[in-house]
Amino acid sequence: MTTTVSATREAVTTAPVDRAFDIGTPLTPVGFYPRSGPLPGVVAVHDQTGGWGTPGQTRRLQLSDGGSVTETIVEVDPPGTGPDDRVGAFTYELSDFRGPLRLLVRSGRAEWWYSAGGASDGSTRGRGTRISWRYTFRARRGAGLVVRLIVGLLWGPYMARVLRGIAHELDRRG
Repeated sequence: MTTTVSATREAVTTAPVDRAFDIGTPLTPVGFYPRSGPLPGVVAVHDQTGGWGTPGQTRRLQLSDGGSVTETIVEVDPPGTGPDDRVGAFTYELSDFRGPLRLLVRSGRAEWWYSAGGASDGSTRGRGTRISWRYTFRARRGAGLVVRLIVGLLWGPYMARVLRGIAHELDRRG
């Protein structure tokens, strides 16, 4: 049986939803995903195909622990194109884990939603954008408990830290 473990975090930016999506989707992970305790940071992007916004594109992230992982875009729905024109969606899958993570994780999936009207008071009214990010790991056989602990204790708080940096960048550029 495969163990899947997910964490979801949210942040709010003052940027309008279309601008937040246009800046946030192709944003390089270098500098926004730093090393944090035992979690490796992203130090380089290699072999990226295209500008990073079309399904099927891939890239390899080099991690600070010497490992790497391949990302493949599976869905890109800019605001105004999906069932809710106020929401943009972006999804990529992670595979070919190399380095220490390969011992624990078979694959991963990251899903991002940019919702119009994210206000600083937590409501969905007003200007700005609420960014929601869900990350799901599929653990290797026998590693489910360890992955569950890592995601619960380390990865969720790490996601919040990453999102704060991204939201700050969107505020700056939006």
